[in-house]
Amino acid sequence: MENAENPAPLDVFTASQTSKAWPFEEARKIVKRFPGGKRDAKGDLVPVLFETGYGPSGLPHIGTFQEVLRTTLVRRAYETLTGGHPTRLIAFSDDMDGLRKVPDNVPNKQVLAEKLGHPLTRIPDPFEKFESFAHHNNAMLRQFLDQFGFDYEFVSASDRYNSGAFDDALKNVLRNFGAIMDIMLPTLREERRRTYSPVLPISEKTGEVLQVPLEVVDAEAGLVRFEDQGEVVVQSVLGGKSKLQWKVDWGMRWTALGVDYEMCGKDLTDSHLYSGRIAQVLGGRRPEGLIYELFLDENGEKISKSKGNGLTIEQWLEYGSEESLGFYLFREPKSAKSLHAGVIPRAVDEYWQFREKLPSQPIEQQLGNPVWHLLRANGYHGGDGDTLPVTYGLLLNLVGVLGASATRAQVWSYLGNYVENADPAAHPALDALVTSALAYNRDFVAPTLKRRKPEPNEARALAALDEELAATSDDATAELLQNIVYEIGKDPHYSFESLRDWFKALYETLLGSAQGPRMGSFIALYGIAGTRRLIAEALEGVELTME
Repeated sequence: MENAENPAPLDVFTASQTSKAWPFEEARKIVKRFPGGKRDAKGDLVPVLFETGYGPSGLPHIGTFQEVLRTTLVRRAYETLTGGHPTRLIAFSDDMDGLRKVPDNVPNKQVLAEKLGHPLTRIPDPFEKFESFAHHNNAMLRQFLDQFGFDYEFVSASDRYNSGAFDDALKNVLRNFGAIMDIMLPTLREERRRTYSPVLPISEKTGEVLQVPLEVVDAEAGLVRFEDQGEVVVQSVLGGKSKLQWKVDWGMRWTALGVDYEMCGKDLTDSHLYSGRIAQVLGGRRPEGLIYELFLDENGEKISKSKGNGLTIEQWLEYGSEESLGFYLFREPKSAKSLHAGVIPRAVDEYWQFREKLPSQPIEQQLGNPVWHLLRANGYHGGDGDTLPVTYGLLLNLVGVLGASATRAQVWSYLGNYVENADPAAHPALDALVTSALAYNRDFVAPTLKRRKPEPNEARALAALDEELAATSDDATAELLQNIVYEIGKDPHYSFESLRDWFKALYETLLGSAQGPRMGSFIALYGIAGTRRLIAEALEGVELTME
């Protein structure tokens, strides 16, 4: 018998037809493009091709992850919508690009400085591990994607150009040279127009990718004429002797590979438009795709690799979890997102809130739940169940009280007050978050933690809470403890304008934070004795006065 967590495939198929979740909305674009599925000349079903792009002049980053993840979500949604039509995903590396500048985060910078302008696959690896700089970064990309279990095929631009696999497409560009120039020239400044060419020959003298005007000599033979170091030369563009300008390359690739879906960031909106027009000139068609918003730092500024603002994927995984990152990236892709450490705790807790709901939801709601999509994307196999016994926010409050020198073992000793079978091996997801919470507290909480002294009415309320806790059993439930706190806050004797003021006082005087958890849960976790110590510290030196 099927349960809510694993509904019958037919139920999923039926519900997917009307789901408003954005991956299904995107997938419907492909269904509309290929009514009845994508088919070859014989009428046989062939895979719909999804593509993501990667520029290997730098290491993979959080933008790389989000594009592959989101594309995978659309891919899985399409398979669900069609009842299992075949798909492929290729991760395409633009490794024929000429190196424009030396990255800051590499050793042996002089090795790269001497090869500026050369294709990335023809530059020595400054890490001295691979045959070229691009091969090193491509290997990092594959390792990066494999780490998260993505199902993809790696494709190298250099391999395609050098092997001749793009030769027919390059001849096609030469045949349509004039039409492509007509598309591109109006988009350029006057100075750039004088030197622009859709095709970038690679100098046989220097090995550099040349930005020079050229004329087509023989499109069918792939021959062009241009000036190289003062000499007019006729050279083939085939077999790795040229590459295409970015927008032309994108349109050519869509056509040559038969790409059906590719998303991109808002900053590439114009490129997407003009590359689509070029693809049409070449006899192809712009793929379907989502144009997503970009990431912002905590000051609302666009994230830039050169500035180093924002957050890296390694940092997110140090302070949060892979699932929480996927959850954060899933939601509202057309809205700009702040990407800084402050968003991590909420993302972790919201992921688990949505995951806990999933088994009891009817299938229509499951398909709108981000976790349903994430658990079906590559690499998300879940943790230790559908619930987290302690929220990440509560865990951070506990670690904050324990201090910057707190240890994993110390945290687990307190978790024994709250979690049944409090063994790290029995709760691997929680144990991973303990490590994350210790790191987050060390880097972001402890340096700013400051407990204030209570006001006179707050001090009286704290003393009353201490008295109530002294008379309460150590095994009292979080709910009972919450009621004790609640009743004190409601008592007019302590002159709180609202319960919010009382809870804020608790957070600021006991935890050193403007926000905090349900106090009943915190007291149950930290223990009555521990909480009474916090109250004693808060009241130290404070004279209790009558109202």
